[in-house]
Amino acid sequence: MEVLAGLVVLAVVVLVLAALARSLVVLTVHEYERGLRFTNGKLIGLLATGTHYGLRPFSDLRVLDVRPTTLAVEGQEVLSADGAALKASMVVRYEVGDAVTAVTGDADFRRALYVLIQLATRDVLTVRTLDDALATRREIGPAVRERAAETARSLGVELLSVDVRDLMVPGELKRAYASVLAARKEGEAALERARGETAALRNLANAGRLVETNPGLLQLRMLQELGASSGNTIVMGLPDTTTVVPRSAARRSVRETNDSRQP
Repeated sequence: MEVLAGLVVLAVVVLVLAALARSLVVLTVHEYERGLRFTNGKLIGLLATGTHYGLRPFSDLRVLDVRPTTLAVEGQEVLSADGAALKASMVVRYEVGDAVTAVTGDADFRRALYVLIQLATRDVLTVRTLDDALATRREIGPAVRERAAETARSLGVELLSVDVRDLMVPGELKRAYASVLAARKEGEAALERARGETAALRNLANAGRLVETNPGLLQLRMLQELGASSGNTIVMGLPDTTTVVPRSAARRSVRETNDSRQP
Protein backbone atom coordinates (compact mmCIF):
# COMPACT_ATOMS: atom_id res chain seq x y z
CA MET A 1 0.00 0.00 0.00
CA GLU A 2 2.77 2.40 0.86
CA VAL A 3 4.40 1.73 -2.51
CA LEU A 4 1.13 2.38 -4.28
CA ALA A 5 0.60 5.60 -2.36
CA GLY A 6 4.11 6.73 -3.27
CA LEU A 7 3.49 6.07 -6.95
CA VAL A 8 0.25 8.06 -6.81
CA VAL A 9 2.02 11.01 -5.18
CA LEU A 10 4.82 10.83 -7.76
CA ALA A 11 2.30 10.81 -10.61
CA VAL A 12 0.53 13.83 -9.15
CA VAL A 13 3.84 15.71 -8.81
CA VAL A 14 4.74 14.90 -12.44
CA LEU A 15 1.37 16.11 -13.66
CA VAL A 16 1.70 19.33 -11.66
CA LEU A 17 5.20 19.95 -12.99
CA ALA A 18 4.06 19.28 -16.56
CA ALA A 19 1.19 21.71 -16.13
CA LEU A 20 3.56 24.33 -14.71
CA ALA A 21 5.97 23.76 -17.60
CA ARG A 22 3.18 24.34 -20.11
CA SER A 23 2.08 27.45 -18.27
CA LEU A 24 5.58 28.86 -17.81
CA VAL A 25 6.47 31.79 -20.07
CA VAL A 26 10.15 32.48 -20.70
CA LEU A 27 11.09 35.63 -22.60
CA THR A 28 14.52 37.13 -23.35
CA VAL A 29 14.65 40.86 -24.09
CA HIS A 30 17.62 41.95 -26.22
CA GLU A 31 19.24 45.37 -26.18
CA TYR A 32 17.50 46.40 -29.39
CA GLU A 33 14.08 45.35 -28.06
CA ARG A 34 11.52 46.57 -25.56
CA GLY A 35 9.58 44.08 -23.42
CA LEU A 36 6.14 44.57 -21.92
CA ARG A 37 4.52 42.63 -19.07
CA PHE A 38 0.77 42.19 -18.80
CA THR A 39 -0.78 40.66 -15.68
CA ASN A 40 -4.44 39.67 -15.80
CA GLY A 41 -4.73 41.69 -19.01
CA LYS A 42 -3.35 44.87 -17.47
CA LEU A 43 -0.08 46.47 -18.56
CA ILE A 44 2.31 46.41 -15.61
CA GLY A 45 5.31 48.04 -17.27
CA LEU A 46 8.41 47.64 -19.43
CA LEU A 47 10.91 44.83 -18.99
CA ALA A 48 14.62 45.45 -18.68
CA THR A 49 17.12 43.71 -20.96
CA GLY A 50 17.52 40.06 -19.91
CA THR A 51 15.45 36.89 -19.33
CA HIS A 52 12.00 37.10 -17.71
CA TYR A 53 9.46 34.50 -16.55
CA GLY A 54 5.70 34.42 -16.19
CA LEU A 55 2.80 32.01 -15.77
CA ARG A 56 -0.11 31.67 -18.14
CA PRO A 57 -2.86 32.73 -18.10
CA PHE A 58 -2.01 35.26 -15.39
CA SER A 59 1.02 36.79 -17.13
CA ASP A 60 1.65 37.75 -20.74
CA LEU A 61 5.07 38.89 -21.92
CA ARG A 62 5.52 40.71 -25.23
CA VAL A 63 8.60 42.00 -27.03
CA LEU A 64 8.91 44.74 -29.65
CA ASP A 65 11.86 45.45 -31.97
CA VAL A 66 12.77 49.15 -31.80
CA ARG A 67 15.59 49.24 -34.39
CA PRO A 68 15.21 51.64 -37.35
CA THR A 69 13.11 50.00 -40.05
CA THR A 70 12.37 50.68 -43.70
CA LEU A 71 8.80 50.72 -44.95
CA ALA A 72 8.06 50.72 -48.70
CA VAL A 73 4.77 52.45 -49.53
CA GLU A 74 3.60 51.27 -52.94
CA GLY A 75 2.52 53.71 -55.61
CA GLN A 76 -0.95 55.23 -55.54
CA GLU A 77 -2.52 57.32 -58.28
CA VAL A 78 -3.03 60.96 -57.30
CA LEU A 79 -4.45 63.86 -59.32
CA SER A 80 -2.22 66.94 -59.28
CA ALA A 81 -3.54 70.48 -59.00
CA ASP A 82 -3.79 70.75 -62.82
CA GLY A 83 -5.58 67.41 -63.20
CA ALA A 84 -2.62 65.23 -64.23
CA ALA A 85 -2.47 61.67 -62.90
CA LEU A 86 0.66 60.97 -60.85
CA LYS A 87 1.69 57.69 -59.29
CA ALA A 88 4.03 58.13 -56.34
CA SER A 89 5.73 55.45 -54.25
CA MET A 90 7.62 56.32 -51.07
CA VAL A 91 10.36 54.88 -48.87
CA VAL A 92 10.01 55.54 -45.14
CA ARG A 93 12.62 55.09 -42.41
CA TYR A 94 11.15 54.94 -38.90
CA GLU A 95 11.74 53.60 -35.42
CA VAL A 96 9.51 52.80 -32.46
CA GLY A 97 9.94 55.66 -30.04
CA ASP A 98 7.29 54.63 -27.49
CA ALA A 99 6.80 50.87 -27.23
CA VAL A 100 3.80 51.14 -24.90
CA THR A 101 1.93 53.47 -27.27
CA ALA A 102 2.88 51.33 -30.29
CA VAL A 103 1.37 48.21 -28.67
CA THR A 104 -1.65 49.74 -26.96
CA GLY A 105 -2.44 52.72 -29.19
CA ASP A 106 -3.40 50.83 -32.35
CA ALA A 107 -4.18 47.23 -33.28
CA ASP A 108 -1.47 47.34 -35.99
CA PHE A 109 0.72 50.44 -35.87
CA ARG A 110 2.65 49.38 -39.01
CA ARG A 111 -0.51 49.24 -41.11
CA ALA A 112 -1.67 52.52 -39.62
CA LEU A 113 1.69 54.12 -40.52
CA TYR A 114 1.40 52.80 -44.09
CA VAL A 115 -2.02 54.39 -44.58
CA LEU A 116 -0.83 57.60 -42.89
CA ILE A 117 2.02 58.01 -45.39
CA GLN A 118 -0.36 57.35 -48.28
CA LEU A 119 -2.74 60.07 -47.10
CA ALA A 120 0.08 62.54 -46.44
CA THR A 121 1.51 61.91 -49.92
CA ARG A 122 -1.91 62.54 -51.44
CA ASP A 123 -2.27 65.81 -49.52
CA VAL A 124 1.17 67.03 -50.64
CA LEU A 125 0.73 66.17 -54.33
CA THR A 126 -2.83 67.43 -54.83
CA VAL A 127 -1.75 71.04 -54.18
CA ARG A 128 1.10 70.90 -56.75
CA THR A 129 0.96 71.06 -60.51
CA LEU A 130 2.59 68.35 -62.58
CA ASP A 131 5.53 70.56 -63.57
CA ASP A 132 6.00 71.68 -59.98
CA ALA A 133 5.93 68.09 -58.69
CA LEU A 134 8.53 66.95 -61.21
CA ALA A 135 10.74 69.98 -60.63
CA THR A 136 10.60 69.74 -56.81
CA ARG A 137 10.69 65.95 -56.48
CA ARG A 138 13.32 66.08 -53.73
CA GLU A 139 11.08 68.33 -51.62
CA ILE A 140 8.07 66.00 -51.67
CA GLY A 141 9.50 63.46 -49.20
CA PRO A 142 10.38 66.02 -46.49
CA ALA A 143 6.96 67.65 -46.97
CA VAL A 144 5.25 64.27 -46.44
CA ARG A 145 7.36 63.62 -43.33
CA GLU A 146 6.50 67.02 -41.87
CA ARG A 147 2.81 66.46 -42.50
CA ALA A 148 2.72 62.94 -41.00
CA ALA A 149 5.22 63.29 -38.13
CA GLU A 150 2.76 64.36 -35.43
CA THR A 151 0.21 61.66 -36.19
CA ALA A 152 2.97 59.03 -36.40
CA ARG A 153 4.18 60.12 -32.96
CA SER A 154 0.70 59.41 -31.59
CA LEU A 155 1.21 55.83 -32.83
CA GLY A 156 4.48 55.58 -30.89
CA VAL A 157 6.58 55.94 -34.07
CA GLU A 158 9.30 58.46 -34.94
CA LEU A 159 9.73 59.21 -38.65
CA LEU A 160 13.43 59.39 -39.52
CA SER A 161 13.11 60.14 -43.24
CA VAL A 162 10.64 59.98 -46.12
CA ASP A 163 11.85 59.90 -49.73
CA VAL A 164 10.21 59.53 -53.12
CA ARG A 165 11.17 56.21 -54.69
CA ASP A 166 9.25 56.63 -57.97
CA LEU A 167 7.17 59.44 -59.42
CA MET A 168 5.46 58.16 -62.55
CA VAL A 169 3.28 59.91 -65.14
CA PRO A 170 1.00 58.38 -67.81
CA GLY A 171 2.53 57.21 -71.09
CA GLU A 172 1.06 60.04 -73.19
CA LEU A 173 2.56 62.63 -70.86
CA LYS A 174 5.92 60.87 -71.04
CA ARG A 175 5.81 61.10 -74.82
CA ALA A 176 4.80 64.76 -74.65
CA TYR A 177 7.68 65.58 -72.29
CA ALA A 178 10.07 63.64 -74.54
CA SER A 179 8.91 65.72 -77.53
CA VAL A 180 9.41 68.96 -75.59
CA LEU A 181 12.89 67.86 -74.56
CA ALA A 182 13.78 66.88 -78.13
CA ALA A 183 12.51 70.23 -79.45
CA ARG A 184 14.53 72.07 -76.80
CA LYS A 185 17.68 70.18 -77.72
CA GLU A 186 17.11 70.80 -81.43
CA GLY A 187 16.71 74.49 -80.70
CA GLU A 188 19.95 74.52 -78.74
CA ALA A 189 21.73 72.72 -81.61
CA ALA A 190 20.36 75.23 -84.13
CA LEU A 191 21.50 78.09 -81.91
CA GLU A 192 25.00 76.63 -81.72
CA ARG A 193 25.09 76.23 -85.52
CA ALA A 194 23.99 79.84 -85.94
CA ARG A 195 26.69 80.98 -83.53
CA GLY A 196 29.28 78.99 -85.50
CA GLU A 197 28.11 80.48 -88.79
CA THR A 198 28.16 83.97 -87.30
CA ALA A 199 31.69 83.44 -86.05
CA ALA A 200 32.76 82.15 -89.49
CA LEU A 201 31.20 85.17 -91.22
CA ARG A 202 32.88 87.47 -88.73
CA ASN A 203 36.23 85.85 -89.48
CA LEU A 204 35.61 86.22 -93.23
CA ALA A 205 34.71 89.88 -92.75
CA ASN A 206 37.90 90.46 -90.77
CA ALA A 207 39.92 88.68 -93.49
CA GLY A 208 38.26 90.83 -96.15
CA ARG A 209 39.20 94.02 -94.34
CA LEU A 210 42.78 92.79 -93.99
CA VAL A 211 43.00 92.02 -97.72
CA GLU A 212 41.45 95.38 -98.55
CA THR A 213 44.03 97.27 -96.51
CA ASN A 214 46.92 94.93 -97.46
CA PRO A 215 46.51 93.66 -101.06
CA GLY A 216 49.79 91.76 -100.86
CA LEU A 217 48.25 89.33 -98.36
CA LEU A 218 46.08 87.87 -101.11
CA GLN A 219 49.12 87.13 -103.28
CA LEU A 220 50.92 85.51 -100.33
CA ARG A 221 47.87 83.37 -99.64
CA MET A 222 47.80 82.23 -103.27
CA LEU A 223 51.47 81.29 -103.14
CA GLN A 224 50.89 79.30 -99.93
CA GLU A 225 48.08 77.35 -101.61
CA LEU A 226 50.30 76.67 -104.62
CA GLY A 227 53.11 75.38 -102.44
CA ALA A 228 50.75 73.10 -100.47
CA SER A 229 48.92 71.72 -103.51
CA SER A 230 49.52 68.07 -104.45
CA GLY A 231 47.82 68.11 -107.88
CA ASN A 232 49.62 67.84 -111.21
CA THR A 233 48.08 71.00 -112.67
CA ILE A 234 46.92 74.18 -110.92
CA VAL A 235 44.56 76.71 -112.51
CA MET A 236 44.96 80.16 -110.96
CA GLY A 237 42.62 82.99 -111.86
CA LEU A 238 44.11 86.49 -111.93
CA PRO A 239 42.36 89.81 -112.66
CA ASP A 240 42.85 89.83 -116.49
CA THR A 241 44.26 86.40 -117.38
CA THR A 242 43.86 82.73 -116.65
CA THR A 243 47.14 80.89 -116.41
CA VAL A 244 47.72 77.13 -116.28
CA VAL A 245 50.74 76.61 -114.09
CA PRO A 246 52.47 73.20 -113.89
CA ARG A 247 53.07 71.95 -110.41
CA SER A 248 56.86 72.07 -110.73
CA ALA A 249 56.74 75.62 -112.01
CA ALA A 250 54.46 76.65 -109.16
CA ARG A 251 56.87 75.24 -106.60
CA ARG A 252 59.79 76.92 -108.36
CA SER A 253 57.93 80.22 -108.24
CA VAL A 254 57.35 79.80 -104.51
CA ARG A 255 61.03 79.10 -103.93
CA GLU A 256 62.10 82.07 -106.03
CA THR A 257 59.72 84.30 -104.13
CA ASN A 258 61.09 83.10 -100.80
CA ASP A 259 64.70 83.54 -102.00
CA SER A 260 64.01 87.06 -103.20
CA ARG A 261 62.76 88.02 -99.73
CA GLN A 262 65.91 86.89 -98.03
CA PRO A 263 68.49 89.70 -97.47
